[in-house]
Amino acid sequence: MRCCMIGCGKLGKDCAEVISLQYPIVGYDIEKIESNGLIILQDLQTAVKDKDIIFIAVPTPHEKEFGGETPISTLPATDFDYTIVKNVLTELNSFCTKKQLVVLISTVLPGTIRKEFEPVIKNYRFIYNPYLIAMGTIKYDMKNPEMVIIGTKDGDTSADAELLVNFYKPLMENNPRFVIGTWDEAESIKIFYNTFISAKLSLVNMIQDVAQKNGNINVDVVTTALAESTNRIMGPGYMTAGMGDGGACHPRDNIALRYLAQRLDLGYDLFDTIMVAREKQAENLAKFLVEIASKKNLPILIHGKAYKPGVHYLEGSYSLLVGYYCKNEGYDPIYVDPYTDPSNKSYSAVVLLAHNNKITYGVSDKNDFYCKINTDSIIVDPWRSFFSNDYEVVHYGNTRTQ
Repeated sequence: MRCCMIGCGKLGKDCAEVISLQYPIVGYDIEKIESNGLIILQDLQTAVKDKDIIFIAVPTPHEKEFGGETPISTLPATDFDYTIVKNVLTELNSFCTKKQLVVLISTVLPGTIRKEFEPVIKNYRFIYNPYLIAMGTIKYDMKNPEMVIIGTKDGDTSADAELLVNFYKPLMENNPRFVIGTWDEAESIKIFYNTFISAKLSLVNMIQDVAQKNGNINVDVVTTALAESTNRIMGPGYMTAGMGDGGACHPRDNIALRYLAQRLDLGYDLFDTIMVAREKQAENLAKFLVEIASKKNLPILIHGKAYKPGVHYLEGSYSLLVGYYCKNEGYDPIYVDPYTDPSNKSYSAVVLLAHNNKITYGVSDKNDFYCKINTDSIIVDPWRSFFSNDYEVVHYGNTRTQ
């Protein structure tokens, strides 16, 4: 199988490098991008010539203000921008034949392929195959997916679907489910998978808010009990209260689903509620930080600016959202992050430990600070996993008094 990956940005390049472990593949991007072991071309015709499978991993963006690092629940609901995808699909008609299979990875709303893309697909075969991949763990997630989603026009297990199943099997380190459905079902699985995560995080952080305001509650006792209730309500993933949902996908997905709820005239909008909850939870945390900062006469330092540890992406950063509300309360926070805002300074501050490798990635967290923190600082840990005899530590979400 000779392959091409169109779009070698945040997602495409790493995925193509994984594919290159088993199959010959080249990349294509309008930007000049460097890669170890992957040739990335800037001429589309050359890139797709004689390729058996052509993957498309180009963006479906929103305007910048919809990222989620500032409040978005009050913005008008809007769909993703499909211009880039449509342009690529249209241009491929000039270079491809029915011998070639085009596989779209990009996230779209249910009904988009049938309505927006099918009319421009003329000279090649097509499958929708969105990935369940997170920034920071792209290559691992590519080789260890919870499931592989494959969408065909009628939902049948076609020859192309079987081809793709057999294509992926040698790449996988686990034994994932292969779920085959219609384009619309595949679109739905992908985007509702993401919004289930947003909903779970909003629910567990609501319990954290209750713990803070009610008192005598350790949120982890409650969420652990719920996470272990797997017969009826849930599993353990995303069941630790802490920082809210973030990244370039999940907040925007809920904005797009708000648009879908209006377009389909559902009569209700859970997705708006999820976004409102996310923002109010960030505001509650910000007010908690400000209250301590004002009493102690200290600035606020947010320890981790990117939306998760180990990456430089700021889109959808919950740290920035908390900082937005801190600024509204008169406290413009300091940000320290080795990938975005490195610092060798020493600080006395109310320090929000926004990043936690153990919770995010399931790996050991050494509790190393990103900068020098003086011992007169107050450490606010929303993950409740930092312990120290050198600092005053507040475990946000644990209000037990004994």
